[in-house]
Amino acid sequence: MSAESVIRLPHNWTPRDYQKPFWSFLEHGGKRALAIWHRRSGKDEVLLHRMACATQERVGTYWYMLPEASQARKAIWEAINPHTGKRRIDDAFPHGLRATTREQDMMIRFKNGSTFQVVGSDNFNSLVGAPPIGIVFSEWALANPSAWAYLRPILLENGGWAAFNTTPRGRNHAWRMFRAHEGDEDWFTEVLSADRSGVFSPEALHTEAAEYRAEYGEAEGKARFDQEYLCSFEAGVPGAYYADFIRRAEEEGRITRVPWDPQIEVVTAWDLGYSDSTAIWFAQVTGREIRLIDYYENAGQGLDHYVKAIRERPYLYHSHILPHDVEVHELGTGKSRLETLQALGLGAAIKVCPNLPLDDGIQAARAILPRIVFDTKRTEKGLDALRLYHRDWDPVARAFKQKPRHDWTSHAADAFRYLAIGLDERAGRSHRQTELSYDERNRRDLDSLDGTVLIKGYDELDW
Repeated sequence: MSAESVIRLPHNWTPRDYQKPFWSFLEHGGKRALAIWHRRSGKDEVLLHRMACATQERVGTYWYMLPEASQARKAIWEAINPHTGKRRIDDAFPHGLRATTREQDMMIRFKNGSTFQVVGSDNFNSLVGAPPIGIVFSEWALANPSAWAYLRPILLENGGWAAFNTTPRGRNHAWRMFRAHEGDEDWFTEVLSADRSGVFSPEALHTEAAEYRAEYGEAEGKARFDQEYLCSFEAGVPGAYYADFIRRAEEEGRITRVPWDPQIEVVTAWDLGYSDSTAIWFAQVTGREIRLIDYYENAGQGLDHYVKAIRERPYLYHSHILPHDVEVHELGTGKSRLETLQALGLGAAIKVCPNLPLDDGIQAARAILPRIVFDTKRTEKGLDALRLYHRDWDPVARAFKQKPRHDWTSHAADAFRYLAIGLDERAGRSHRQTELSYDERNRRDLDSLDGTVLIKGYDELDW
């Protein structure tokens, strides 16, 4: 083989000084790494080149994962390096190493048998093929944390590695991961802000901060700049619906360990997924206080799975709040999900949620948030979703969009909205509710008003 035909990796690239510790850790066999770096720091560039090297060092499957598959195509697969004018994947993965490139699947198969694929954490459990031995979780703070919980045992079994990069999005799962592994010799962890990396001059940062304030307003602009460039975990998520309420709950000590009280019945509120996740909140109401004691979410399961999940818990249930579309008949079976759940034994305790406008439901959720106490462990994933549930910014209209972004946070947020509506008796008066008549296990007295069944005890709340 001539010297001209030799392909050296990393290909036509050298890490910058501040990138070298991160690069060196992975190059020398580090298995877990978390880089919380500022915007435009080159964190994806580092990991694309590192993954290119890894594909030639050990034959296997490698995934580059972003929060959503559509985002992955735009940000990684089709992204152009402004310095070279070529796609970033073409810079990192020279064509001379490849056997095939499948544009539709965003996959490269190499001559040595390894594969590289760009994927989304929104469908991690539906990906097929050999299990990965190397994974990058890009924009980890926005990704579904269930992806890591699902994939971690696979890497543990095959000796694989995982690297995470992100900018902060409040105190969510990325923040907890950093706190848990900071100082752990088996992990590389770093928070790198723009005033430390040297990528931008102080003058450039000052100008950027001013432009953020001009674009988004004083408070919103500062929050965005602090988050994106100073890597602040304290800045609110732009466009978040509930983040301020949850931060207030943290300050007031309402995110804590909440023991289950066997003397108080439990109400569940569901968001029923069709092709994606189903989410369930578990609440106990005592006086004005609403205690969220548990949260459960899964995907790709039938309704019998979720009925089994709630019955395996030791709770005594009062009612199960279901979305209005539970009554819609499915084309395949001709039955509604309500009928299926009734056949599974929940029908006696089902309360169908009114079909209120989305904005009204969000306002109902905001109204009950000051009365809620969250269990810090059992509702952790649901809390992360509520913190991140947001609407995107429309740069053309220079305003936030009217509807929330639909992503992994939507399931928990929708179930929470149904909980708020279902607990609000005033909303219930304008809508027919499924009549409740409890079986022997969940039999309780009911009060009825204007054809609406009210949950006994809730009418004493001062809504």
